[in-house]
Amino acid sequence: MKKGSKIYSIWHEKCPICHEGNAFLTSSKYDLKNFHKMPIRCSNCSHKFEIEGGFWQGAMYVSYGLTVAISIVTFLLTYLIYPETNAWYHIIIISMVSLFIAPINYRWSRMIWMNMFSSFNTQKTH
Repeated sequence: MKKGSKIYSIWHEKCPICHEGNAFLTSSKYDLKNFHKMPIRCSNCSHKFEIEGGFWQGAMYVSYGLTVAISIVTFLLTYLIYPETNAWYHIIIISMVSLFIAPINYRWSRMIWMNMFSSFNTQKTH
């Protein structure tokens, strides 16, 4: 992952334009009071994160896709490890994993959505 790629911006939760400014106010994904808070603009290049009103609604679709993918992987892993278990066991495990990764899923879905509409710009880096 090198600077300038969308994966860099998503993984490091950096501004999609300059890859310098933080996209979230806190780096802790499990600070449940603040994990979701974002600045209005990038502290480095002043890029506005919420491009228009309702912009983040699209991130819900990304979140849904991530949740489905993680649920499938969780099911396959638990099925491979414990193939002779009750379906409720799989449902409980998938629910626990989904709940545990919810803050990460929230952030990744916003970062992926934001990076779909913004690209790295070497002119904006300071």
